[in-house]
Formats: sequence, C-alpha cells, structure tokens
Amino acid sequence: MIRKVQVGIIGAGPAGLLLAHLLRRQGIESVIIESRSRDAIEGTIRAGVLEQWFVDLLGELGLADRLHREADVHDGISLRFNRTNHHIDVAGLTGGQRVTVYAQHEIITDLVGALTELQHEIHFEVSEVSLHDLESGRPSVKFRTKEGQDCELQCDFIAGCDGFHGPSRTSIPAAKLRCFEKVYPFGWLGILCNAPRSCSEVVYARHDHGFALASTRTPTIQRLYVQCDPHDPLSDWSDDRVWSELHQRLATDDGWTLAEGPIFQKNIVSLRSFVCETMRHGRLFLAGDAAHIVPPTGAKGLNLAAADIVVLARAFTAYYRENREDLIDGYAETCLQRIWRGERFSWYLTTMMHLDEGESDFERRIHLADLDYLMSSTAAQHALAENYVGLPLQR
Repeated sequence: MIRKVQVGIIGAGPAGLLLAHLLRRQGIESVIIESRSRDAIEGTIRAGVLEQWFVDLLGELGLADRLHREADVHDGISLRFNRTNHHIDVAGLTGGQRVTVYAQHEIITDLVGALTELQHEIHFEVSEVSLHDLESGRPSVKFRTKEGQDCELQCDFIAGCDGFHGPSRTSIPAAKLRCFEKVYPFGWLGILCNAPRSCSEVVYARHDHGFALASTRTPTIQRLYVQCDPHDPLSDWSDDRVWSELHQRLATDDGWTLAEGPIFQKNIVSLRSFVCETMRHGRLFLAGDAAHIVPPTGAKGLNLAAADIVVLARAFTAYYRENREDLIDGYAETCLQRIWRGERFSWYLTTMMHLDEGESDFERRIHLADLDYLMSSTAAQHALAENYVGLPLQR
C-alpha cells in the first residue's frame, strides 16, 4: 500500500505526538508510525519535569486538563550535602516561574488519546522500517504493519522522532554525521514505591556513597534514585540495600525522615550526554532523543524535545503557508543553541552532584566548593533557577 502525506512522523513518543498536534492545528497532514504497541508506550514509566512554556503550550492545544488536575507544581528544589538541606527558591528567583512534575507516560497517554479521538492516523507495532530518497524532493518511509502488510509513506518531509536507537539517525550517511558524546562512569538505580511523600519538592543529594534523588509521583507513589555502577546486576540491589543507601545519602541533621514502602518497580539506567548536530539531512529532520540525550539530573530531555518540535512545526508551517524555506534551512542551528545550553546545564548539575571514582581529591573538593558558593551567592542561585525552569522559547 502506498500512501501520500505531507509529513511522515517516525515515533509516537512525546516529540512525534506533539508534532502531529501542532501540524493538525495548521491544517498540515501527518501520519505517525511506531514500533511499539500503544499499551507499551503508555505503560513505560518515565519521569517528567515540565518547563512552564511547555505546560502553557499543552494548555493552548487543549491537552492539559488532566495535567492541571493531577500534576504537582513546585516552587523550588532542594540540594543536600554534608547532611544539610538547602532550598533553592526557583519561583522567587525567576519572577514566579515554577516547574510542573507530570510523568512522561501521562503526557503520552493524553496526546495519544486526543489524536485517537480525532481519528488521526497512527500505526502501532510496525516493523522493518526503512527510509529512502532522503535527498530527493519525495522521500519515503517503508514499513510493515502488525497485520503483515507492506506499506510506503511518500512524504514531503520526514520527522525522525524515534529516539536514540531508532532508524532515522542511522539512515544518515556516517560521513555526514557530526556527533559528540560523553558517557558517564555511573548510572542510576531507580525505584517506584507505595509510600507517603517524604518531601514537597525534588531533592538532589551529594554524599560520599554517591548521588541520591527523591521525587514524588502521587501522594501515595514515590520515585527515588541512587547512584550506582551502570553494569551492576539488578539482583545485587535488594530492597534492603536500596533503602539503606537512600537513608544514608538523603539523611539530614534536622530530623527529616524518609518514608519507606513496598517497591514495585526497580531498574538501572546508564547516563550519557550526546548531541548529533546533523539534525537535518535532505528532507529528514531529527528531533528529541534521536538527536540529543542528556543525563536526567537537569530534567531537560523532554523539554528539549518539545522545543525542537515547536521550531520544526513553525518551519513546516512557514513552508506550506508562505512558501518559505528559511526556517527549514535554519532548523538545526536554531535548535542547537538551546540544546547545547541544556547539555551544559545537565553536565554541570550531574558532575557537581555525583561521586566520580575517576576524579581526583582536588576535583571533588572543587565540586564541594561549587556547592558552597551556590549556597552563598544569590547570583549563582539565580543562574541555576533560570536554567532549571527553562530558558525563554520564542513561539
């Protein structure tokens, strides 16, 4: 089956789904293909800290009703070291900007549900995806549906929103890829547990045993992380060991206590920083994790992906409505300025808060000096808060 469409979107993560919504609003037709099932993308639990402009955009699209009912809105964050908690008044330092905690899979559920109601064309559980004729005026995407039918999308443009391991970036000739990467020597062990809230905002802790983070999902479900070796077998981390490390790393001298509860999910993830500056190749445009990865410390991954999509949707709209190609030509350059700033902030917060066994004692003292300076300088706190809530995005 051959299907002609203006924009073919590979990937039904937040980036691809948001792009479909933005294009629909401008009357631009798109088709989404996704290798996973709908249940799988809606059931993969991932964190979500949303910058205010992103929340506002979802509201403008009529997609934020459940978010406003169920999300947590935080005025600040806490940094913990030397058994002392330090509150950063993010809202006060940024003129009232706040951060919204709303898990990524919940955003996906909302976006998919709205597109389904609109009868938007989405193909789940596709296989054998391949991209063709990307440097021509009519690129195409071939795939096989879950029913076994071979299909081809003939497109004006292809948006590669298929993540770090998807086929879009690998379809660009290796000689034309310009990529930069840092793989960190540590990972995160994350748990979800049934427990009451121990904190009212996200807590980042630096400890001699390594980093820890405490955050909340709902009043009864909490998300916590401890730094670990990314190659650790999960079996090495019993529930008792996880709780013991969390208690030690998050402990303070002011009487604060961590509430425990049954752990119902446990996983280990590695951390990396990655940027592919080749965000455009012919009629293929990379967005989100297909083009860049940040460690989760700075809470920038989802927001950077959404920012890419705003820029890309604006470029496609200018092409179809005004016959302009300047925004298409400037897509990568426009996105990369924000991406590298997000990468810098994520690297800064990650290296400052984590224990790196490969670092010297001198470097560790420097990180503690960074934290000491941050707590004593309003200007330093303002810079951190400004980056945390998100730099302005022209929409």
